[in-house]
Amino acid sequence: MSKEKKNIKKFRGEVSRQNREYRNKHRAAVFWFTGLSGSGKSTIAHAVEKELFDSMMRVYVFDGDNVRHGLCADLSFSPTARTENIRRIAEVSKLFVENSTVCLCAFISPLLSDRQMARDVIGENDFYEIFITCPLAICEDRDVKGYYKLAREGKIKNYTGISAPYEVPEHPDLIVETDKETLEESVARVKEFILEKVKL
Repeated sequence: MSKEKKNIKKFRGEVSRQNREYRNKHRAAVFWFTGLSGSGKSTIAHAVEKELFDSMMRVYVFDGDNVRHGLCADLSFSPTARTENIRRIAEVSKLFVENSTVCLCAFISPLLSDRQMARDVIGENDFYEIFITCPLAICEDRDVKGYYKLAREGKIKNYTGISAPYEVPEHPDLIVETDKETLEESVARVKEFILEKVKL
């Protein structure tokens, strides 16, 4: 640790996370949606966000594309940069949890090591992994942006599922199979899972 960092101390204000959770009438936590592009992560996360928001909960979606336009705009898609992307999101999510916000993080996050890092940063008791699974062929059919086609043609390098690996979660807290249920069914299951975990 550098001399400068040794002089940095964490400051705790007079309003605690517990104070905020009591006022909001729910716990805060991070629900990490992982899966292939096109599996339904963002669609489900945003639909769940709307339902929780409508029920007066403090909730926010961290979406992969949106984060790349601001917080992580300086990062490439190299393995090292992807890891840094996940680290930054984990750190910001941790701050949101301290503010008593339910965080829905929708990121491919293909590597087990990166997802474990996010869990370590956020904390075991505040991190829940939701595996959104769908066969690659169906994900490709859903691909309105055409990224899979470009990856197949070699025009996009290191594309997860095509030219870069996706490591399936070993022990996810919830599995959602979007090829076997409707969006409404997936949203209902995820919402029920979240509500159970954030009860005071």
